[in-house]
Amino acid sequence: MASAPRNCRVGVDIGGTFTDIALDLDGALHSTKVLTDYTAPERAILTGVKSVAEMAGIKLSDIDILIHGTTLATNALIERRGAKTAFVTTEGFRDVLEMRTENRFEQYDLNIVLPPALIGRVDRFTVRERIDASGKTLLPLDTSSLAPLIDTIAAGDYESVAIGFIHAYVNGAHEVQVREALLSRLPHLSVSISSEVSPQMREFERFNTVCANAYVKPAIKSYLDRLVISLKEIGVGCPVYMIHSGGGIVSVESASEFPVRLVESGPAGGAIFAADIARRYGLDTVLSFDMGGTTAKICLIENQVPKTAKTFEVARTYRFRKGSGMPISIPVVEMVEIGAGGGSIAGIDAMRQIRVGPHSAASEPGPACYQRGGRNPTVTDADLILGKLDPDNFAGGAIPLSIAAARNAMEREIGANLKLDADGAAYGTCEMVDENMANAGRVHTVENGKNISDFTMITFGGAGPLHAARLCEKMGISTFLVPPGAGVGSAIGFLRAPFGYESVRSAVFNLSNFDTAGANRLMIAMQDEALSFVSGGLDAGSPIIDRIVFMRYAGQGWDIPVALPFNGFDETSAGHIRDLFLAEYERFFGRAIDGLEIEIVSWSVKASSPLPDVARVAEVEGRRTMEPRTRRRLFDAGSRSFLDAGIHEREGLSPGDIVNGPAVIVERETSTVLTSSFAATVQTDGCLLITRR
Repeated sequence: MASAPRNCRVGVDIGGTFTDIALDLDGALHSTKVLTDYTAPERAILTGVKSVAEMAGIKLSDIDILIHGTTLATNALIERRGAKTAFVTTEGFRDVLEMRTENRFEQYDLNIVLPPALIGRVDRFTVRERIDASGKTLLPLDTSSLAPLIDTIAAGDYESVAIGFIHAYVNGAHEVQVREALLSRLPHLSVSISSEVSPQMREFERFNTVCANAYVKPAIKSYLDRLVISLKEIGVGCPVYMIHSGGGIVSVESASEFPVRLVESGPAGGAIFAADIARRYGLDTVLSFDMGGTTAKICLIENQVPKTAKTFEVARTYRFRKGSGMPISIPVVEMVEIGAGGGSIAGIDAMRQIRVGPHSAASEPGPACYQRGGRNPTVTDADLILGKLDPDNFAGGAIPLSIAAARNAMEREIGANLKLDADGAAYGTCEMVDENMANAGRVHTVENGKNISDFTMITFGGAGPLHAARLCEKMGISTFLVPPGAGVGSAIGFLRAPFGYESVRSAVFNLSNFDTAGANRLMIAMQDEALSFVSGGLDAGSPIIDRIVFMRYAGQGWDIPVALPFNGFDETSAGHIRDLFLAEYERFFGRAIDGLEIEIVSWSVKASSPLPDVARVAEVEGRRTMEPRTRRRLFDAGSRSFLDAGIHEREGLSPGDIVNGPAVIVERETSTVLTSSFAATVQTDGCLLITRR
């Protein structure tokens, strides 16, 4: 009798330090972490996939689907390691990237330094053309100027070109003309146009987004091509999909064409993972905290759905302030991301204060304790010195850690300058990185009008559970959850993500003379676009369609999202939309304003596969206090002293077991540190429910 078919899915997350692999075989999870290979990132994936397949006892050909997310695009933008890129724009708009929005993100800093434009002025070119805000041609494209422009680009050895014209979000015909002219002469050139990458109003954000897409496109496309070929060579012949920044799954081909949509793909997987846990526990107010080897990410999960936006900033340079980063106009899971991970390098600034990040030792050479050539002290070195990590059981014993190397780095780079021993330098490093993350969390919740102490934290990532208890102490949070597989949480999140795509376009419609026919045409076109990306990934059932319009009073500088509960417009729709806007405006700002014109400025249509139902987890009361089999010294920041902490193997704990802090609960991919003010109770699904005592 033939055996029943098995369902095997693999999630792969490439981070700045580790590549995480999670394999789900009929509900049984197998996972591993492999150091990221910067020279050829696909090599770490191949190694990890082989490892988890061996753990699961399956052949590589048994894998049904592989879903991949990566921070490679993010890191390329942050570190400015992209292709040599030219930017072509409308005559008179060459310096939009430099001028930004002319807002000061810090009003009183006399020495404020604006982030430099991604594409330097010498690489920006203009052509004569002009389209107005309604999409009508005011000045035809000067085709005679294209030949010398193409000659200049060819002579400049550019790998990629970004094209962004004024008002191209309404009418991209001139951008298409220039692309065709470029490719007819230079067929191997990579070209991105703003009317396809980000058809949204506000020129600075749109221009920056198409430049970012062009900047990372050659490297990401080359990497994805190599990955698919390499997987087939080792016997993995299944479809390969990518997670995008909005939290949905798209094809490799789409990701290669629009790689800027991958900028937050890894963190988006983490937010999906946290949202899935929130659904299982019925939590409506959740703070997702993901700390890996290079960065820390904080996201709000409200009503069991990650908060999303149609624009965000990469690499904020000034105290997490809005406006100090690189704006990207794409649908995204909204979060704040800072350079605070296990590999973040600690040093002394001009004021003789400890500073941590944003630079990271990454996987090459790695923290000093890895003994792979790294000499700078990092957060991982500090965690090791303070007893949070077991030097003989890091990454399941795959990477032995040297306490002596960590202490030497701390004493040499920090202790010698501040007259501290290694313990004091490590304590200062951890307190600084924890305070940075706590500040980022406070800023993010305040920007969203929330009180951070009202949230339950769900933490994951290799370093998240190490620092979560101290963060909760600093932020006033009384409860946090550490799910099973927390060390590879983002990779698990990929396996729980829907096939989804969000189409976002700008088109201004006044409610006083609402163009019903035009709105219907626009909505149908956007819905067709979204469905075309997800239809191939739907196993069964109809897709879920979500429609949102972004509205404002005419003349206002910003807009608010308003969900549309209906499909299709008629003569009564303008009144219904007005009522929805007024209710939402009052919810946002306390009161609506009478007698002003109201307008829609942008539209969003999202198509996604339905999420499967999940079983609710009933909270388990603690029944048995566990005594540790071993102990070690653990630094407790609250008491500023080393305490005798119990060490518990997570695999040896059962539902209802209680672990009181100070303690460390260890597992293969991470460790959960309990300070003396917290206690953990194991739940029926293996989650650690940790509450303040």
